[in-house]
Amino acid sequence: MTIVIVLAGVCAMASIAVVVMRRRIAALSASLATLRIQAEDYAPRLAQSHAVTGLPTREPLFVRMDEDGVGTLAVLAFRDYDRLCAFDPLLGDRVLIEMAARIGAMLPATRFVAHVDRGHVAIWIGGEPGANELDALVYALGERIVDGAREILPEIALRQLPVDITRTRPPAALARAFAAFSAPAAAATPDGAIDPDEVARDRFQLEQDLRQAVARGELLLHFQPLIDAADARVCGAEALIRWRHPTRGLVPPSRFVPVMEAAGLSHEIGLWALNTALREARGWRLAGLGNLRVAVNISGHQLVGADLRTMVERTLARHSVGPDALEIELTESVAMGDGDSAARLFESLRALGVRIAIDDFGTGFSSFSTLRTLSFDKIKIDREFVTAVHERRDSQAICQSIIALGRGLGACVLAEGVEQPAEYEWLRQHGCQHFQGYYFSPPLPGEDFVAFVRDAARLKRLLAVGPGALRASISERLSA
Repeated sequence: MTIVIVLAGVCAMASIAVVVMRRRIAALSASLATLRIQAEDYAPRLAQSHAVTGLPTREPLFVRMDEDGVGTLAVLAFRDYDRLCAFDPLLGDRVLIEMAARIGAMLPATRFVAHVDRGHVAIWIGGEPGANELDALVYALGERIVDGAREILPEIALRQLPVDITRTRPPAALARAFAAFSAPAAAATPDGAIDPDEVARDRFQLEQDLRQAVARGELLLHFQPLIDAADARVCGAEALIRWRHPTRGLVPPSRFVPVMEAAGLSHEIGLWALNTALREARGWRLAGLGNLRVAVNISGHQLVGADLRTMVERTLARHSVGPDALEIELTESVAMGDGDSAARLFESLRALGVRIAIDDFGTGFSSFSTLRTLSFDKIKIDREFVTAVHERRDSQAICQSIIALGRGLGACVLAEGVEQPAEYEWLRQHGCQHFQGYYFSPPLPGEDFVAFVRDAARLKRLLAVGPGALRASISERLSA
């Protein structure tokens, strides 16, 4: 009897345990379901807020556009963002945060602002924008940003278009706004408006053609003489890429270089340019033209994830020319983008025997504290300050300062974009000895460059500036 009672008690306890366990499992399942629902609800909210600026992303923008139905979509592009991030991602993020703050301070609360792609911010205006509203915003965003010892002048581009979502869905409208940043003249309709669909098709086709341009032999280099006025000679040339398209004709660099960089073709085309330039430089030396140096431009994209020194060293060996035949040009913005990295790169290349030139000097965001840590051989005064320098006191002050800076640093100073005899004369009188520009010669095909170098008498006349010589050189240029 006792055994039966015990067994009954055990069975009862087991039943109770099973019930309790089932209830706990049910409660746990309910908790897990609740957590899953919460996670599913929270994840989109995370995705709809940009991690850097905190601005809404594309999806909330599209919802707002759907709600309003019609309005104006404006997209702002920070042109230097990718270039900054190539050297200092945190600096790029800080600039974006500052831009977002400026946008928020400038626009009324009724405007919907979204961070839609890396360096791009979209503004949705449900209706017509206020008079000069967007122009004022672009002006404010372009104002100087101070980040520690750096001063940055952002380059801002704006595209806007009216949107009626009954005709164009929000994602398509945003795609059209992006395409308009690279709008070619051929995409304009007879009334002067840009056809976004045509822009997108044209850019895609241009990119596809550019990917095959090297293999098809469509790229070529032209060479613009570099003049040493003190020695009255041509001391080298800058190699400039040209693209002769089979149906489009000569495509300007301003058209294909942005496509090249966006498509990730900078390494391939840059290597082609370096090989072609050094092959030409070897030909100059074999032709008895002396130790001419060829200057090759290097973009910020070529510095990311690439051992530039190794590439340069191997290319020099491949063409059997010494390092004194090569000058590497980097824009001021690229050169100053990451002081420590740039300093190591410059030291490495100069140890090899290659010269370093800083291009477009005065237009970037350098600081003197960064400048003094770099080893370089040449500063190129940007043409912005050279143009009409004989008439502009502001440009005169800047040019004199750069010439004095170069003298103090022991670096050569070259004025680029010299187009008028009076510009050359003023710069020469104020201590500049090296020049480049159409006053002397436009970029030339290889054979024509060789002929220019050999025509010493012509160069002598161009250098002999004076009232009579100026008139003679102008007549010569017009008859050439």
